[in-house]
Amino acid sequence: MQYFLRWAFFFVGVIFFSFGISVTINVQHLGIHPWDVLNVGLFEKYGFTIGTWNIVCGMILVLISYILDKRYIKLGTFLNALLVGGFVDLFLWLNILPIATNTWVDIVLLLTGIVFMGFGGGMYNAAGVGSGPRDGFMLSISDKTGSPIRKVRIITETSVLVFGLLLGGPVFIFTFLFTFIQSPLFQYFYIKIRALINFIEKQGLKNQNRSA
Repeated sequence: MQYFLRWAFFFVGVIFFSFGISVTINVQHLGIHPWDVLNVGLFEKYGFTIGTWNIVCGMILVLISYILDKRYIKLGTFLNALLVGGFVDLFLWLNILPIATNTWVDIVLLLTGIVFMGFGGGMYNAAGVGSGPRDGFMLSISDKTGSPIRKVRIITETSVLVFGLLLGGPVFIFTFLFTFIQSPLFQYFYIKIRALINFIEKQGLKNQNRSA
């Protein structure tokens, strides 16, 4: 039961996270997350799909993290690297998401996408079956260098942003606001959902003990 529960939260979280990315990509003229700037820039420059580049970048980060510190690499980390890109391509291919209108509605859509990303990211991390490839990468770098996670995140995402911009990725005001909006949401949902999972597991153990 515990095994199934955590994986269920993981997969649902990945779907919500991927949905949020897809929504923001559809209004990318307002600016998107630095990692997605890179993925879109690679797509514009070399083709393939945005989701494919998400997978390629994710697997490269998993490999680097594995070399630096195996502790942060679990089955969920590999699945995250593969599934997020796949779901992003699926949502964009289905063509069911709202498209840019170049009005104030686009800001609402972008903020909605950020909320979905914060909620989904918090959920799949709360499941405890493996952090995302980008999170694992930054944690392993932090451990090896002794630098604070926040400093590593800023340096990493700034470097990614510059590289993505050079490739022609979409950068605008919300690109610089993304972390300040998404990170608090991620932390809030992570704490709440982790507490919920722990509560459900404890209730399950109590019921098992009563039945025994």
